Amino acid sequence: MRTHRTITLLAAASVIALTACDPQAADSGKPATTGAPATTTPAASSPAPSAKTATLPDLVGKGLQTAQDEAQRAGFFVLRSHDALGRERLQALDRNWKVCSQTPGPGAGLDTKTTVDFGAVKLEETCPATDAPTPKPAGDVMPNFVGQAMRAARSALPGNASITVKDAVQSRMVLQESNWKVCTQGPKAGAALTGQPLAFTVAKTEESCP
Repeated sequence: MRTHRTITLLAAASVIALTACDPQAADSGKPATTGAPATTTPAASSPAPSAKTATLPDLVGKGLQTAQDEAQRAGFFVLRSHDALGRERLQALDRNWKVCSQTPGPGAGLDTKTTVDFGAVKLEETCPATDAPTPKPAGDVMPNFVGQAMRAARSALPGNASITVKDAVQSRMVLQESNWKVCTQGPKAGAALTGQPLAFTVAKTEESCP
């Protein structure tokens, strides 16, 4: 009888010990649950910086170098220039050129990253009423280049074209094609371009074609 009571007491002690070691077991029989994973709220994206604006002054009539300096002082640093006469001359020395047009025109509230393009001519030249258009690249048909600068004509033709250029007035060498204009061309405007050789006669820009 004493042995039976001893075994019963030992069994009860074992249950109490197990319960103390596992707090989860003391629950009401429900399975243990772990805490919900921590969630992080994504940081709000910062707004894109607004464009910086400034006032672009009227620079037409100024020397090209002066115009560029004033545009930069106003906050515009993306500058380019082109030959307003359509001869595709490079403005190698800006002080020798003057501004005939500017794009965009003067005004306030312009994005300072805007490209400012100056149409220019040499100091001794007269500005055209409007900038001469740049010849469009030739496709499968020969454009009409008569009267245009030979350099502009060449740049509009395929880079692998075979081209001969001869002086129509005298037997001079044609060295700087931006100073020469087209008098005749072969083939004529409208003819199909099939890779055939192209021929031009030219005169100096200030001369009359024969």
